[in-house]
Formats: sequence, C-alpha cells, structure tokens
Amino acid sequence: MTFKSSKRGNVPPFIVMDVMRDAANLEAQGRHIVHLEVGQPSTGLPADAGKVVAGLIGKHTLGYTVADGIAPLRERIARHYRDTYKASVRPDRIFLTTGSSSAFTLSFLSAFDAGARVAVAAPGYPSYRHILNAYGITPELVPVDAATRFNISVDHLKRLKPDGVIVASPANPTGSMIEPQVFRDIAAYCHENGIRLISDEIYHGITYGMEAVTAASLSPSAVVINSFSKFFSMTGWRLGWMVVPDDLYRSVECLAQNLFISPPAVSQHAGLAAFDCMPELLRNVGVYARNRETLLKRLPEIGLTKFSPPDGAFYFYVNVAHLGMDSPEVCKRILHEAGVAVTPGLDFDPLDGTHWMRLSYAVSEADVAEGLKRIEAWLRTRPQS
Repeated sequence: MTFKSSKRGNVPPFIVMDVMRDAANLEAQGRHIVHLEVGQPSTGLPADAGKVVAGLIGKHTLGYTVADGIAPLRERIARHYRDTYKASVRPDRIFLTTGSSSAFTLSFLSAFDAGARVAVAAPGYPSYRHILNAYGITPELVPVDAATRFNISVDHLKRLKPDGVIVASPANPTGSMIEPQVFRDIAAYCHENGIRLISDEIYHGITYGMEAVTAASLSPSAVVINSFSKFFSMTGWRLGWMVVPDDLYRSVECLAQNLFISPPAVSQHAGLAAFDCMPELLRNVGVYARNRETLLKRLPEIGLTKFSPPDGAFYFYVNVAHLGMDSPEVCKRILHEAGVAVTPGLDFDPLDGTHWMRLSYAVSEADVAEGLKRIEAWLRTRPQS
C-alpha cells in the first residue's frame, strides 16, 4: 500500500541539531565532548526567576492564557522598549509566542501568500529558508559578506524587488550587526515600497560596543521578533515575542489560537521575573565578551585566520577552506577525532557554506579554552585525507 505524503516536509535538516545528536551518541559511549555547536547559553533560568516559578507550583493553575499572552508580561516588554531603545511600543502590539520559531511561523503565514518572494541573507539562520519553503514561499538567497556586514542592503532590495525581507542584527552565524543609519535606510525603503520587513532581534542584549537598534523604532509596518532564549538564558522554556503591525495583529492572533493556543503559562511567568534579574544576565554577557576576546587572540594562533570579529551574539564564523575538506567533513572529524562539536557552514549558506564553520562561545570560559586546545592539537596532528 502506497500512501501520499506532503512535499512540505521535504526540507533540509537543521544540521546543528544533527551535530547535537551525533555528539550525544558519542557521550553515551563515554566520550567527553566540548559543545561549541549550538547557540544555547550554558547558563539556565536566572536564579531569582527560578524562585518565583517554584513559588507558583501548586498555587497557580498555570493553564491556558489568552493567545497573545499575559498582560503583565506584555506591559513589561513595552516598558523594556521604552527603557532600552526610547521606543514607544503599545502593549497591544506585543504578541507572546512559543519561542521565536513559532513567531517566524506566525509572521510568515500572516504576511505572505504562497508564491511570495522573501529576501534572505546567505549566510543566515537556516530555518528562515526552510520554513518559508515549507509554506510555499520562495526564499531569495542574497550572497553577503563583510562588505555589507553580512546583511542585506537597500541596493539588494532595489535589484530584487521582493515581497519581504528578513534581517538579523546581530546575525547568526556571523555575529555582525547593521549600522544604525543603514538600518534606518532599509526600514524606510521597505515601508515606502510595500516590502514587509521582518527583523530578527533575538540576540539583542548581547553586543560588544555597537548599540543595537530595533526596527520597532524605525517602521510601523515592520514585524519584530525576539526571544527569551539567548540574553535571558531560557532556551528550553520556549518563549518569545513579536511586535506586530496593526494590520497583521488579528491574523497573527487567529493563527496562534488555532496552531498553538497559547505560549506555556509557566514560561510567561518566568519571563516576567527574568526582567528583574539584570545583574545576573549582564554577568553572563561578560563571560561571552571574555570568550570573544579569547577567540580573537587564539584563533589566529592555531591557524584559523579568516573570520570577521563579531559585533554581537556569541558566534565566530570561520573559514576552513585551506584545510582541503568541505565543512561537513571538517566538523565531523573535529567531533570524532578531537571531541569538539562545531557546526558546518553549509547549515547557514547553501551557496558558499562548504568553506566555513561556526563556533558558538555561549559556554564557560573553561569550555572555550578546552575546545580551542583540542582543535589546535587536531590541526597539528590530524590524519590527512
């Protein structure tokens, strides 16, 4: 018996998750693996927020909330925009989501019909293009490099004339940020030309000297996506948010009601409490900053010299073309022979990603030091292909 299946599932894997699986299999065999592959803080929920959550268990039903989330958290996020960016964002434009992943689903489904064309940077977060493809929306890959800070420019948009564009600042996998005036120009061009701007801001709060700008302060038609996973160290809590334009809000709400019902209630209360844990969260960013400095110094010393220093997030995107292997093979061998999990650039860039790999430094200083030590030894003694 042959059954029909949907072509929507014929998308490439999220390769970093495959790397995590392979690393877990090695750990199950007794190997010690240093994890520099996944963009996940090694820290967890801030301690004081954990105490708040513990106090809710058994005293609060923690049942369904309304689809767009609890009012106190939406109001707190609106205050965050005032305090951090001097941006006026109404609480009734803030929509809480089950992680940023569902925010991308909601934004793509509400903003674009099947057949629409959306500009996406290469390299860039792979799930943008995979989710778009699953919904019959065409991702228009735009090759970018250090000349445009690894992001899409107005010139790209003028040539492509897309229906939408996704920008990320800081970006994954490069950590590059869009300069403020360039961001203003992109937002203005999109608003004036009917191009839906979707701004991925999930690494806001993790920057190194360059100030982050939110599209919420630049355009009333932009969709802004953020998350509690990165700066707030809440990856497993699956909580994010959107700043939604007025013309899309009801569509987003109806989609969310049917697809997700509501974000996890316990996570919403944890997120509200996390806003009062800034000293701990800023200490985490301090660790990332020191890890960044270590990598800036050590990568050239061990023979990995081609990269652009990240402005934010917690990644280095490193060229490995000189090793004579494509990046999936490089990363596989580093994992199996050196015991360090890293991610091939092919995950982020189907055009040129075979020449690159990504290192995540969202871990302890000791893990970064150990990972570099192992990679250095592997580079010096690796068996030749």
